[in-house]
Amino acid sequence: MHDNAWEEIFKKYNIDEHNFDEQPFIITAEQIKSATYQFKTTGEREVRILCKQDRREDRPEIFKKHGLFLLPIQNGKYAIVKGEGYVDIPEIKQEAIEYKPKLDFVLDTSKIGNSEMQHLDFAYATSVIRTFLDDPSLVLTIRGRKRTPKKGFSFFVGKHRLKVKSVQTEVDAGYEGRNKVVLIEAKREKVNNVIIRQLFYPLKQWSEYTKKEVVPLFFEKEGDCYLFCLFKFEDINDYNSIKLVKTGKYRII
Repeated sequence: MHDNAWEEIFKKYNIDEHNFDEQPFIITAEQIKSATYQFKTTGEREVRILCKQDRREDRPEIFKKHGLFLLPIQNGKYAIVKGEGYVDIPEIKQEAIEYKPKLDFVLDTSKIGNSEMQHLDFAYATSVIRTFLDDPSLVLTIRGRKRTPKKGFSFFVGKHRLKVKSVQTEVDAGYEGRNKVVLIEAKREKVNNVIIRQLFYPLKQWSEYTKKEVVPLFFEKEGDCYLFCLFKFEDINDYNSIKLVKTGKYRII
């Protein structure tokens, strides 16, 4: 969990003494490398690995102790922020809806492998995504990694304003319809929470390019069921304004 490395980083830069109620602590990749050069394993030195904290439980103990989380704000620069950085993914206890695909033939190739992309593609091909969102006009238009606009965007986390520019984002799949753009964060197995950033940054990014409503959707495969959580941000400039709109659970037959 990279506890030792982050303990050393906090010690080197006196981060324990920082007043997070006044402002986040900004740290660079070079500073992280400088503080961890003496560690033997890649996992304790590699900035990308040390800064990957996609779930609450992925955070080092020192982050948990102080109620902190990490956000990239520029290429090679991060903000250590005090507050709630994650959103719960609810357990969908309702019985799965038995869903019959719109296709009149079987997709043999969809049965090979177990990747997020594969399950997402199958859900799209069978039109279950369009059904959940009640939008038959949706077509696949976005996929993969991109960088946020060079001019950047700003938002609030609690009372603190952050500016983000030239940060890499990833959308597992994006669908555009007549009136909205749907951005999906996908998991191939059950998770209890995810960092809000994975839903928020793509929303901010793509809202720069379209006047249509941009919708964040979380997707996961659990057993033989396809699960959806539709979220919205009540204020596009407020990281913590995320709200769950509705959920869906389907078994494709």
